[in-house]
Amino acid sequence: TLPGKAVCPPRRPRLSLAGADASAVPSHDHPACPVPMEAFLVSTGVVALGEIGDKTQLLALVLAARFQKPLPIIAGILVATLANHALAGFLGNLFRAFVPTEVLTWLVALSFFAVAVWALRPDTLDDDEPPPATRWGVFGVTVVAFFLAEMGDKTQVATVVLAARFPSLLAVVLGTTLGMLLANVPVVLIGKAASAKIPFKAVRIAAALLFAALGVYALVAQELPGT
Repeated sequence: TLPGKAVCPPRRPRLSLAGADASAVPSHDHPACPVPMEAFLVSTGVVALGEIGDKTQLLALVLAARFQKPLPIIAGILVATLANHALAGFLGNLFRAFVPTEVLTWLVALSFFAVAVWALRPDTLDDDEPPPATRWGVFGVTVVAFFLAEMGDKTQVATVVLAARFPSLLAVVLGTTLGMLLANVPVVLIGKAASAKIPFKAVRIAAALLFAALGVYALVAQELPGT
């Protein structure tokens, strides 16, 4: 079901983690509307694949090698991702609330296609050296470095698109955050031994195909009966 379909009863006007404006956000408990679990699972899978070989995963590897303190690094990645993707998801919800459904459908589809092409390009870090630990420690360095590295990254862009596609912002943000952790925690814990075993080219192709499939689905689902 595409966002904003008329078969979904509206909510009271508001912007929140559960959705956006009543004129554009369908009710989760209506059988014709996407459920939060769908948004959560799709967001998790899309971002977990898209993060493989991404510059933020490379940053996680650099941080793990530099500081060798996995727990504060993982905690920093969690906090930075939640903050960054909450902002990205809120932006996506704004698009969902104020952009007409027909226009939003094409924007979502074209954005997925663009991210699919982006996913094929290998990422590199501009600087292989993380900033030195400050009085905030490894946790603080990780939060700042990861938050900044995620700005404008394809996983952040994917979060914006997913939040525009699905009515539950909370499910999208939790899903994309889990996807980031699934991709980055093994790298932090095992380091280069984990990254050496990842077939990055195959994963990039798989991620690109998944993003492209979501773009096609966004267009085709509008024409399916009962969607």
